[in-house]
Amino acid sequence: MNYLEFKEIRKKLKMKQADIAKSIGVGTRAVQYWEKGERKIPETTAYFVTNLLQEQEKKLNDGAAPVVFSDLKIMNVPLANQYAQAGYLHSFADEEYIESLPTIPFTDDVEHRGEYMCFEVKGDSMDNGSYESYLEGDIILCRNIRQDYWLSKLHYDKWDFVIVHKEKGILVKRIVNHDVERGVITLHSLNEYYDDIEIHLQDVAKLFNIISTRRKNNRR
Repeated sequence: MNYLEFKEIRKKLKMKQADIAKSIGVGTRAVQYWEKGERKIPETTAYFVTNLLQEQEKKLNDGAAPVVFSDLKIMNVPLANQYAQAGYLHSFADEEYIESLPTIPFTDDVEHRGEYMCFEVKGDSMDNGSYESYLEGDIILCRNIRQDYWLSKLHYDKWDFVIVHKEKGILVKRIVNHDVERGVITLHSLNEYYDDIEIHLQDVAKLFNIISTRRKNNRR
């Protein structure tokens, strides 16, 4: 996002520089630098302000009252981007490591209970050209599923998943079967060139529901 696009979004939101700075969690001077083109706008900030605009336009189109930005509560979610994912595999239980990761801000339209993580999609295994696809570079917001819930049948008809596998790494997949007795889940890729695979839950370190996806505007 360049400085002209950022400034245009701020004006569409009808927010002063100080207002949008408070929502993002930065100083007003940072916004001034961005709008003068003197400093690069962080990608997380670009995602956030774009999301704010989309929320406002959706609510206006639905005939609802405009968003009251002064009342927004921000949840900053750690991001395991493509470069950090190898480290995350070894340090997912280390609170200091998680706190060292960059974060992406989300508004309080997501439920704050539970443990949240963001991941950056790698590869094309979940891209079949449909609206359901997850494209490489997409940022996905995920909520952790506690391990005691793995003992019952997962609600795989409602969600897609991020599986943190001890050997295979971080996988974005659709679960199409959960054999509770064997503790085995079947992972499906939307891309037909990838075969379904079975993995045992004892080889899984973390399991997440995918809550939402953020995609750059210039992509399908």
